[in-house]
Amino acid sequence: MSELFEYKCPCCGGAISFDSTAQKMKCPYCDTEFDAEALKKYDEELQKETDDDGGMEWKEKPGSRWQEGEAEGIHVYVCQSCGGEIVCDDTTAAARCPYCDNPVVMKGQFADELKPDYVIPFKLDKNAAKQGFLNHLKGKKLLPKVFRDESHIDEIKGIYVPFWLFDADADADIRYKATRVKSWSDSDYTYTKTSYYAVYRSGRIGFQRVPVDGSSKMADELMESVEPYDFRDAVDFQTAYLAGYLADRYDVTEEQSVDRANQRIRKSTEQAFASTVKGYATVVPEHTSVRLDNSAAKYALYPVWILNTTWKGEKYVFAMNGQTGKFVGNLPLDKTAYMKWFLGLGGIFAAAAFAVNWLLWFI
Repeated sequence: MSELFEYKCPCCGGAISFDSTAQKMKCPYCDTEFDAEALKKYDEELQKETDDDGGMEWKEKPGSRWQEGEAEGIHVYVCQSCGGEIVCDDTTAAARCPYCDNPVVMKGQFADELKPDYVIPFKLDKNAAKQGFLNHLKGKKLLPKVFRDESHIDEIKGIYVPFWLFDADADADIRYKATRVKSWSDSDYTYTKTSYYAVYRSGRIGFQRVPVDGSSKMADELMESVEPYDFRDAVDFQTAYLAGYLADRYDVTEEQSVDRANQRIRKSTEQAFASTVKGYATVVPEHTSVRLDNSAAKYALYPVWILNTTWKGEKYVFAMNGQTGKFVGNLPLDKTAYMKWFLGLGGIFAAAAFAVNWLLWFI
């Protein structure tokens, strides 16, 4: 029985055949030539690769159970509108939901859930959050002036947001597609030659406390935007730190957060390994295999100030890192100012193009 062997061009994906004239393997689509031995090694590497990331599994379970009497004085408020569950102590007056701004009602004692391993206490107070909002408005030239003049904060809430913290050591094998570009000219034409390379990197990298928020009410992008936190301020969890603040109870489990953690670890691994590939015009990962060991997860509460404001019937939500003061949140756009800016930018480009054309014509 005969077998048909087919090699794919690493540059364009076309089928490669042997060119008897050049005595090399050649792609008929992009005319790239390959040494047969190098192509064989490349194919052997491809055969070894697998898309199975089954090695990205987590072993140790986070948190511990509340002991008898330990959760006394801690209550759960439930929003009847969005279903958000907020944890607080007896001293907290939780009249409205910090997520949707609707009234909340008390449900009962906080029990039968995992107890956090760590907490980073609030370092910044409500006044700092207000000032952070005002600073966030400064220098925004495309922000409507009316919003700046009339904006008011509907509500500010200090919330301990639940995070799963993932530790792991990652062994990775990554193949990159890299290019080098060379240009030259003669009296008639300008030529550009692009050379393609397969670059391999293999190694081991360690990760500590990769955070994934455990609240479905908190957008992952918003919570990742207020990072990083300085874990040196973290302490073993005590209910005393909840006094005067809210604490969101996790509704996304550690198991449900693994995919997000793996995405962050995979992306960070690709970026770290890519930083070692030097001397190329472009570097793009084509295949990544990551395997984890020494994996563990912990449960922690991180401090976040949530601010809500309403303008023209639309709600805007802002967040501030309660430890570092980093402030994030989307703002409305002044469409008139934007069009003026866009047209002005277009005018600059048009003037530049005109100048270049005039110069070429003059030459």
